[in-house]
Amino acid sequence: MYNNVVVIPARQASTRLPNKLMLDLGGKSIVQRVFEQCKKTSHVDLIVIAVDTQELYSHCKTFCDTVILTSDQHQSGTDRIAEAVAKIDCSNIINVQGDEPFIDPNLINNIALTISNEHYMVSAMHLITDQNEIKDPNNVKVVTDDFNSALYFSRAVIPLNRDNSETNIKYYKHLGIYGYTKKFLNTITQIPPSYLEITEKLEQLRVLQHGYKIKMIETNHEPIGIDTLQDYNNAKALFDEHF
Repeated sequence: MYNNVVVIPARQASTRLPNKLMLDLGGKSIVQRVFEQCKKTSHVDLIVIAVDTQELYSHCKTFCDTVILTSDQHQSGTDRIAEAVAKIDCSNIINVQGDEPFIDPNLINNIALTISNEHYMVSAMHLITDQNEIKDPNNVKVVTDDFNSALYFSRAVIPLNRDNSETNIKYYKHLGIYGYTKKFLNTITQIPPSYLEITEKLEQLRVLQHGYKIKMIETNHEPIGIDTLQDYNNAKALFDEHF
C-alpha cells in the first residue's frame, strides 16, 4: 500500500494553447518537467500521470512508468484522478497540475504531510501584493478562518474593502494544488456540482457548499501555470534564466 501518491492530470486538448503539455521547455516537454519536479519530493511514494489520449499516453511513457489512460469525457481533473487511482491501494493523493513545470517540491511535501483524517482536503495559497493581480478574475482569491480553513474562494476581490480604509487587508491567491485522503476524494466525486461551483466555475466550492473543510497552507512559492502563448514564452524565458 502506498501512503502518498501524486497524480498529474494531463488533458491534451486546450482551448487557449493547443497541445500545451507537449510543448518544449528546455529540451523536454512541459508535462515531463512537472513529473521531474515531483520526483524531487521526499514524501511521495508513487507518481502517476493520468492522460486522456493515446498520443499523450505514448509520450508520457517515454519518461514515466506509471501512466494511466483515462476517459476523455471527464469534466474535471478531480474526476480524472479518481478514475486513475481507483485500483491503486493508497491512503492519500496529491493533485499536481500538468501545466506547472516549476512546481515547488517542498510545497508538495508540505501538502503530503498535512493530509490526515482531520485535514482530509488540503490546498495552498500565497500573499498577493500586486493590485492588478488582486483585481484579475483569472486569479482565484481565498479567505480563511483563524485556523487557516477556507471560508470562500472567488474570482472577485475578497475581502472587499468597502470603505477603502487604511487597515492592513491581506489578499491571498489560491494555488491549484490539492491533497486529499482517498476516502474523501471518492466522496467529493460522488457529489453533483453545486450552485456556487457552477456560478464561479470553481470546483472547490462544491466542497465548501456541502459543509466540508479545506485546510490551506500558506507558501511563498508562486507556481507559473501555462495557459496562453504569453505564459509559455514567459516560462521559456524563466527557464533560460535560471536553469
